[in-house]
Amino acid sequence: MLKVRSGLSLIQSQKAILTLGSQKRWQTSTASAEARDDQEWVQAKAFDQIPRVNMMSLVMKTSMPGGKYKNMELMEMFEAMRQDYGNIFFMPGIMGNPSFLSTHNPMDFEVVFRNEGVWPHRPGNHTLLYHREEHMKEFYQGVMGIIPTQGKTWSDFRSVVNPVLMQPKNVRLYYKKMSQVNQEFVQRIKEIRDVNTLEVPSDFIDTVNRWTLESVSVVALDKQLGLLKDSNKEQEALRLFEYLDEFFIVSADLEMKPSPWRYIKTPKLKRLLKALDGIQEVTSAYVDEAIDRLDKEAKAGVVRPENEQSVLEKLLKVDRKVASVMAMDMLMAGVDTTSSTFAAFMLCLAKNPEKQEKLREEVMKVLPNKDSEFTEASMKNVPYLRACIKESMRVRPLIIGNARVLSRDAVLSGYQVPAGTYVSIVPLSALTKDEYFPQASEFLPERWLRSPKDSGSKCPASDLKSTNPFVFLPFGFGPRMCVGKRIVEMELELGIARIFRNFNVEFNYSTKNAFRSALINLPNIPLKFKFTDLPN
Repeated sequence: MLKVRSGLSLIQSQKAILTLGSQKRWQTSTASAEARDDQEWVQAKAFDQIPRVNMMSLVMKTSMPGGKYKNMELMEMFEAMRQDYGNIFFMPGIMGNPSFLSTHNPMDFEVVFRNEGVWPHRPGNHTLLYHREEHMKEFYQGVMGIIPTQGKTWSDFRSVVNPVLMQPKNVRLYYKKMSQVNQEFVQRIKEIRDVNTLEVPSDFIDTVNRWTLESVSVVALDKQLGLLKDSNKEQEALRLFEYLDEFFIVSADLEMKPSPWRYIKTPKLKRLLKALDGIQEVTSAYVDEAIDRLDKEAKAGVVRPENEQSVLEKLLKVDRKVASVMAMDMLMAGVDTTSSTFAAFMLCLAKNPEKQEKLREEVMKVLPNKDSEFTEASMKNVPYLRACIKESMRVRPLIIGNARVLSRDAVLSGYQVPAGTYVSIVPLSALTKDEYFPQASEFLPERWLRSPKDSGSKCPASDLKSTNPFVFLPFGFGPRMCVGKRIVEMELELGIARIFRNFNVEFNYSTKNAFRSALINLPNIPLKFKFTDLPN
């Protein structure tokens, strides 16, 4: 009963906030609209003319037996709703969820981002916030990280971690340590593949997860966990993988579909809280162990140069709790997201052998031998590698879209949209349209090169460029851009270069339904890649 009351208390406070926010939104809208007399605003249609979703109908379609959207993957559901309601529609709030406007129109994307304000409000992650603010508030003590927070709370945390995580010079310090992990990844692939077929097992995603966790660990904690050297080691890491899958799957239902979780502790909320408890338990144990090691070193007078200090060690000098939560979030957010992106890349290159060979030619120049080391200078000369990564992210996106709350009145798709409106930005359909990406159905990394060379396509490579830079923003935009962007890019670039320097990669199976939609897209098929050794 206490837990139910806690949930009720939370939703009552949320409803009060939403009501106040709604009042402020319309008051702000009225005031600014009176002052705004520019032609675009005056000629735009009224906000209440935007097509609207009937929420009772939506509940029935998503929840009732036989409902049109009930058994759909999230990406499939969002596309079905676009077809049913158009490129822009309004969804009234239900069961504590705020109302929001959904737009699939790329012309709106820039308008939304340009009107996000100094402290961009990114809706979502309410379940994660509930876990940290209510369920485990004694542990977090008001320091809840970047992901679920807003306003000054978010800004204060981000201002502490940005200098450590977003400056290129800081990220490049980890080349050598990351290279060691990648060498172990290559060796692990050789050990687990079938001696006759050269294919890795159906559970290869487990090995990929080990690689991504190992990689982020050397950056966050300055520690290798040994996950790639010993398949039986670190059962805690395997628990973490299971908890993360559960988190991404269950939270997607609670965040994106009607649910009374804000009023009562539903079975799915209990599942999610259990998963988040597990994630916190495993990641905090890793972090605490690293802090203890650093404390002992400090007492012993050990002083390491900056290029040997982890993110945790650098942040500990600023704020101990911030350092701990940030390191935990890196371990939490840096596994499934990077693993899915890597899997998407591998499928794209395995199914496009001519692009793979072109990539390998470039990689051979920076890694003349299989055991050659990366350098800052050499990694400036891999434009095609970076283009391949970007194109795979376009072809197989990690997330459904993004969201912001307008800080000012704006015109979207010809409609007046008041400040304070929650706006969901969904680029999925645009990513596959020739209108925005010429020959969109083809995997053409050349479209991302500054000086495109012959791509072997039907039109000049210079004509392959994206026609709208706001359609494709895999790491977000502006102040709320992914704080781990540079680390993820380094991890992917170094890992992929090492893989394709050592192996020719094939995938001799169908890629239909290769991913399933959750909070992110997760691999949905056995990743039985064939890895054939290349000569040195």
